[in-house]
Amino acid sequence: MDYDSVADELYALRPEEFTAARASAMASARTAGDRELAERIRALRKPSLAAWVSNLLVRGSPGEVEPLLRLGEGLRQAHQDLDGVQLRELSRRQHALIRALSARARQLAKEAGHPIGESVQREVENTLHAVLADPEAAAVWASGRLAKPLSAAVGFPAAAEGAQPKRPAPAPSRPGKKAGGRQRRLLAQAREDVEAAERELGRLRDEAATAGREAAEAQQRMEDLQRRVEELTGELEHARNEHQQARFAERTARERVRTADRRVREVGRKAATAVSRLERLTSSDA
Repeated sequence: MDYDSVADELYALRPEEFTAARASAMASARTAGDRELAERIRALRKPSLAAWVSNLLVRGSPGEVEPLLRLGEGLRQAHQDLDGVQLRELSRRQHALIRALSARARQLAKEAGHPIGESVQREVENTLHAVLADPEAAAVWASGRLAKPLSAAVGFPAAAEGAQPKRPAPAPSRPGKKAGGRQRRLLAQAREDVEAAERELGRLRDEAATAGREAAEAQQRMEDLQRRVEELTGELEHARNEHQQARFAERTARERVRTADRRVREVGRKAATAVSRLERLTSSDA
């Protein structure tokens, strides 16, 4: 048993099977004496429905993973190079591919017995947009181990929204110093826009990371409390069983006491009768 194989098996399961399978894997790791592995398995979070569908897409259509990753690399490079022509072409491919993958994910979910609605499908599409925009998100998605959907807010606004970058106005027909200066100003402004977008991206990533940590902590706390409730419920049931057994033992003991009392009285009466008879016989002999 190793962590990667366990994680792959768990995230390949249906959502309703995850918790029980995780508990079984933790127990197996503990039985094998590997407490560290048991704790790592315990930290694996149950996937939301949208995350499960995204994982299902990766596992059910492995041939579509690499094209989406390559498209994301191309979009990010075109955005960095301010290549408007390339960005527009890749954006068209982006929308077509995401529509196709979204439809494929919906079909796979239905075949697996979990039809999804529009809200879940939007979360799946947001995850695909995030994959195109962020290489780290792409790596997590491609692993097939998402626990929650990714946010499309993490990425480049132009590609995610389908908008087109602003193009510099055409230069005058006669090149000159004035045209060159204007081109430099436009280029400088474009660079400032890129820097501002990158700063905003960093802020959004920080906010998303903070929100993700808080959500993970809240979920962990909820699961800890749920486990504690289950433990206390088990202890209560055990105490009730012991109490019932004690009551049964008490009734049995009381019945034995009553039986013993009856026998004592009977033996006492027999002894008294025997004494009386002995006295009569003794008197007769005298």
